Formats: sequence, structure tokens, C-alpha cells
Amino acid sequence: MNLDFAKLDGLIPAVVQDAASKKVLMVGFMNEAAYKKTKKTGKVCFYSRTRKKLWTKGEESGNFLSVMEIIPDCDNDTILIKAKPSGPVCHTGSDTCFNEENIGEYHFMDYLEALLYDRKKNLPEDSYTTKLFKKGVNKIAKKLGEEAVELIIEAKDKNDALFLEEAADLVYHLEVLLVHRGVSMKDVFKILEKRHRNYVRRI
Repeated sequence: MNLDFAKLDGLIPAVVQDAASKKVLMVGFMNEAAYKKTKKTGKVCFYSRTRKKLWTKGEESGNFLSVMEIIPDCDNDTILIKAKPSGPVCHTGSDTCFNEENIGEYHFMDYLEALLYDRKKNLPEDSYTTKLFKKGVNKIAKKLGEEAVELIIEAKDKNDALFLEEAADLVYHLEVLLVHRGVSMKDVFKILEKRHRNYVRRI
């Protein structure tokens, strides 16, 4: 990623977006050192124009922004950072620096998918998901089948807690398989929506 830090005298704007809810959390500036530190630590780091130094968001409050993805704009002079906030982002205590709530539109599946793509790309050690990706599609598909059988077994009992646990395992492993194939759960939803529309028209 070749970013152009020259246009703004060594700085680029960094727009931070919640990877799950898609809410814009804040906007800051980075110099090249802040960008490199962000990439190295996985925590969003900015350059303070008033204090003339680097600062990692959350270093005082503990409300860090964990990086999920970094996307440059078409001119390579601005970046979009998709992140997972660990608490309120604004110094006022608000969820965002634009005084918006960041809960109503939260979609955990979007966050999970972004996390799985990050695991697939970086393959961090001591991660169960990494082990699945390294073993390949056959292992992932086999595990998905095992989880489907376990869900069927639990469906016949009356323990709702265990049934839901197995359902969650099945959905998780389905997401892993989709990410491994390079597609999205949204692609599945689109097919369901298309089938629904066609069914409604036939009625």
C-alpha cells in the first residue's frame, strides 16, 4: 500500500468506521510513523497536530480501536480503517465523535465475517480459526458436517441451551467455510431474498 503523505505536509486523514455497525466513529490524522505503528500493533494510532507526537487511541481510557481492515481511497491520500471499538470512542463519553449511538445497527455477523477474513489473511498463532484455514476446505467441510449432526441430535432433546450452543457452532463453521471460499453470508441472503421474491410473485 503506497500512501501519499506529501499532499498534506506528511499527513493523511484516517476515517475510523466500526467494522460491524458501519458507523463512523471518528476522524484523525496519521503521519507515516503513526501508520506504521497502527499496522504493527493492530491498534489505531494517530499523530496529534497540537501536541506534535503520536498517540494511540485508548492509551489513557483503555478504549482502544482494534484494526480489522485498512482501505486506501482512490488517490491513496486518505484511509478508511475498519475497527472494533472496546468502548466509547469520544472523549466526551459518546459512542462516536459525532454523538451517535453505536448500538442500534450493530450486526455481529458483519463483525464475525470481518474477523474471519482477518484470521485468513494473517493466520495468527494459537487461533482455532487459523488451524481450520491451514487444514483446508476438506477439514472445514467435515467439521461443518459434524456440527450439523450434533445440532440434529440436540434438536431431539429438550435442552434449549445446548441446542442453541450447537446452532451457534454450526453457523460459525458455515461462516468459516464461506470465508475460505471467498464469499459472504450476504451472498447467501441475496439468494434467499431472490427466492422469496419469486415465491411471492407466484402467489
